[in-house]
Amino acid sequence: MWQKFYNRTEAGRLLAARLTEYANRPDVLVLGLPRGGVPVAFEVARVLDVPLDVCLVRKLGVPGHKELAMGAIATGGVRVLNENVVDWLRIPQATIEEVAAIEMRELERRNIAYRGNRPLPKVKNHTIILVDDGIATGATIRAAIPSVSFANATLKQQQPRELVVAVPVAAASTCEELQAEVDKVVCVMMPEDLYAIGIWYENFEQTTDAEVCELLTRQKLTTSNS
Repeated sequence: MWQKFYNRTEAGRLLAARLTEYANRPDVLVLGLPRGGVPVAFEVARVLDVPLDVCLVRKLGVPGHKELAMGAIATGGVRVLNENVVDWLRIPQATIEEVAAIEMRELERRNIAYRGNRPLPKVKNHTIILVDDGIATGATIRAAIPSVSFANATLKQQQPRELVVAVPVAAASTCEELQAEVDKVVCVMMPEDLYAIGIWYENFEQTTDAEVCELLTRQKLTTSNS
């Protein structure tokens, strides 16, 4: 029987305990998926004593059921569709385009809010640990990882040495599918039936922009002083 995480901080610490082989390595970079993935990623980066940054991806939620992903977009014009959801709900292309346009504006806003004038992190020849607070359909994480299925994914052309997807919770079947797309998948809990990420946390309050910015600043200062 799986036990719920108290919050994202606890989930990050438990996840970090499974990533100790990456601790104190100059080639390692942790990338959190805003917003909920950043508190988890912060704990991972803090425990491992490695830098933290963000990988900007936005879920394309089904209108009226935003928690259900019909796809995702990422910086660089990347778009990944969950064809099963699109076909099942018969979502018209016009609706997809409308939602994508809204989410692209939010993606651009977050890029300014979180990164400002700071350059993109160096990925080439680095070991990248991509962290979120959980994986439901997998569309969001697939918009960020290199994959033979989605050749234009954000990190694909940047040639990381190793790409690790690390999350506190994901369906066992999703983890198995992702194994073929990245070098390693690390997951604390892998229930057969996920339902929704939030039910695996006692406290799953929405992370704010201010919290994301604070955590990014704190870990940057920590690693620069270590």
